[in-house]
Amino acid sequence: MLEKGLSAQSSTTVDRSNVAATMGSGDLQVFATPAMVALMENAAMTAVAAHLPEGSTTVGAEMNVTHIKPSGVGAEIVASAVLTEVDGRKLTFNVGARDGESLIGEGVHVRFIVDREKFMSKVK
Repeated sequence: MLEKGLSAQSSTTVDRSNVAATMGSGDLQVFATPAMVALMENAAMTAVAAHLPEGSTTVGAEMNVTHIKPSGVGAEIVASAVLTEVDGRKLTFNVGARDGESLIGEGVHVRFIVDREKFMSKVK
């Protein structure tokens, strides 16, 4: 059963694979915004995965975030997601990311519950 308050965290270490210069979102050796967004999405997906009907998953539909502070190579990043609203198949999360004690990003993320087979049948 999906209930408000379900939460999870995902973490990564900043390295050459997830910096802006490598990902093409900038030219600096700092944690890339797309990498932060992906980490937040992973936390949201994980928060509800065990509570979904068999054969279902969630897909990201909307992300509204602010990347507040840069993080350098070697920094440990922890993203969190908390389910704040359930409206049928639509799930809304508050998401955030921290570099140690510092908030580096925050926002709102929307995911939808989908049937895996039906969803994949639409992929060409």
